[in-house]
Amino acid sequence: MTRLGFVLDSGTCIGCHACTVACKSEHDVPLGVNRTWVKYVETGSFPDTDRSFSVMRCNHCQDAPCMDICPTSALYRADNGVVDFNDANCIGCKGCMNACPYDAIYINPATSTAHKCNFCNHRVTEGLAPACVIVCPTQAIRVGDLDDPESEISLLHSTGTGSVRAPDQNTNPATIYKNADPTSLDPLASSIRSDGMIWSDTLDSHPSPTPVSLAAAPGRDDGQEMGRTVYTTRHPETWGSMVSGYLVTKAVAAGVMLMAVLMVLMGHGDNQAAVGVVPPMIAGVFLAATGILLVCHLKQPGRFHYLITRGNWSSWLVKGAYVLAGFSATLAAWWVAGLAGAGGVLPVLVVPTAALALGTAGYTAFLFGQCEGRDFWQEPLLLPVLLTQAVVAGGAAYSVLDLFMTVPESTAVRWVFVAALVLNGVLVAAETRGVHSRHVTMALAELTRGEQGQKYRIWLVAGLAIPCLLVASSLPTDSATPTAMAGLSALAGMFAYEDAYVRAGQSVPLS
Repeated sequence: MTRLGFVLDSGTCIGCHACTVACKSEHDVPLGVNRTWVKYVETGSFPDTDRSFSVMRCNHCQDAPCMDICPTSALYRADNGVVDFNDANCIGCKGCMNACPYDAIYINPATSTAHKCNFCNHRVTEGLAPACVIVCPTQAIRVGDLDDPESEISLLHSTGTGSVRAPDQNTNPATIYKNADPTSLDPLASSIRSDGMIWSDTLDSHPSPTPVSLAAAPGRDDGQEMGRTVYTTRHPETWGSMVSGYLVTKAVAAGVMLMAVLMVLMGHGDNQAAVGVVPPMIAGVFLAATGILLVCHLKQPGRFHYLITRGNWSSWLVKGAYVLAGFSATLAAWWVAGLAGAGGVLPVLVVPTAALALGTAGYTAFLFGQCEGRDFWQEPLLLPVLLTQAVVAGGAAYSVLDLFMTVPESTAVRWVFVAALVLNGVLVAAETRGVHSRHVTMALAELTRGEQGQKYRIWLVAGLAIPCLLVASSLPTDSATPTAMAGLSALAGMFAYEDAYVRAGQSVPLS
């Protein structure tokens, strides 16, 4: 067996960028993206300063999270242990980019597919060294075999004299650093100052820690002061408003049917309009919107069917697609039964509909859990938050529906709506409290007090406070207008929260 890896000797690296240029030339890497780059970090105070260089790239992990989340196995392990990629399978979902704790994957603007360092596997399989190894003037990049106990890389690994990036992620990386300053390997141990870097000004989208998140981050365990990153590459945000919108649309689809299930259990299955026909129609529209957002989010939308035809069952993108398909089937069955006036059939559909509605609302927690690079998204309260948000969305939708038709048990719907709003607020409050890792602490600071803080406050007011007050004011009068306003406000606030949550999770730098 052979398991190839890199030894990156920061002690002999001179920061010449020959490896970066050779990599770009070998693979026709476009401007603006990199498979390999050199990071400069300065430490100390003038005149006692030091600058360290570290080569950044894919770590070819033994337990590679990018492979687990990839829905079409476009990222795969070659026989020599290298994590390689297949352009023909990639749908451009960008899940691998958030799964990678090393910020090593990018979308190639020329192909709209995910690319990264592949160890120059086309050269290695022919007995040649990777391009970066050939051009390095100080032999700071060396290839080793981790399955050879006498190799340099194995000895660095077994003796603990080598270093790896993000050891807490337990990915078992095959890239070992020698003589590296810990500050250069830890992305949270250095910051990019507002005056930019040595050859360029920073852009707004540059994922560097904000002053708020830096102040919130716990201190360094090794007692070293924070360094300054003076050269690195820009990695823009991967997921944005389409993902945020999809979280809301599927919450509405799932929530409407959960409320319809509740009404059937309360003995109103014979109500053709408000229980049998309209709820699956509303859910179907929002489920279709979910699918549209998912497809439009892909860089290769024409390959969406690969989720089924080339699906990787370790990926929650694939599992989620089947959950959504199953839910759409139950919606169709519910609608047909309601349209036919077969209220007696609906109790039979209660269990599968409720199960698939909960699955539709909650599977994203497991998908986000596969994003190993984003610790904030792996907090244990995400699943109950998503399920509670579905109930909020269902209550909001029925509150609006109450304006146009008679909704049975409307008072019960309002109480469920308010209870879900309160529980949602409690869960988020619990998530923002307590002791967290540095990564999560910085993301929470970004969510509540940083650039996403305004959206978070919009959610607090429009998504929680106003709906609760409006519903409470409607209970004595049984008026539908305040609850309808509460529903619309809650949904708008939910989108603000989801957008802030998704972006805050990606605000913490990984390289």
